[in-house]
This record gives sequence, structure tokens and C-alpha cells, in this order.
Amino acid sequence: MLLLLSLPSLPQLFNLRALDGVVTDKRGNTLPGAAVQLENANTLVVMSYITGKDGHYHFNQLHDDVDYTVKAKYRKYWSAPKTLSKLDASKHPSIDLMIPIE
Repeated sequence: MLLLLSLPSLPQLFNLRALDGVVTDKRGNTLPGAAVQLENANTLVVMSYITGKDGHYHFNQLHDDVDYTVKAKYRKYWSAPKTLSKLDASKHPSIDLMIPIE
């Protein structure tokens, strides 16, 4: 244990960022109450967010060195999954999701 405490701290190799977007139907109407799922490709941990009245979702504290898959569900319908790539250098990326209902 003492050995671990004496090691110099390692530099942080990643930065944190956020992801947001809007969930809509085919016509572009926002979908309040949609469940958005964000899956970490490394750990397979899934985080969820329920959209508000404006159909908006938001996730914080995402590592920029990890790929994430995001998708949304409204009633029994799913959007196509989209990927937030670690190769995307944006500090605050936005991914809108469309659920194929009218």
C-alpha cells in the first residue's frame, strides 16, 4: 500500500465532455417522455435519461476516449442507434434521434 502512495500521479489521459440532443418523430415533433439510452462501448454500462416537455436529453461526464452508442425508445418504438465516436473532437457534441412514428 505504501508503494502505491509513493508513485507519482499519472497524468489524466482523457477529457470529459457532455452529449445532448432532441428526440423527435418522423414529422419533427418532439417526444416528451422518451427514454434515451447511452451505452459505453468499453464497459457496456448503460445510462438512461427521460426527455422533458421539449424532447431534449443531456448526459454529462463522458470520457472523450470512449465510443458511446445512443438510442431512444418511445412506447414500443426505437430510434436507429447512433455512435458518439472518440474520434469526434467536439467538446459538446449533439446527436438528435428520430423515432419512426407519425
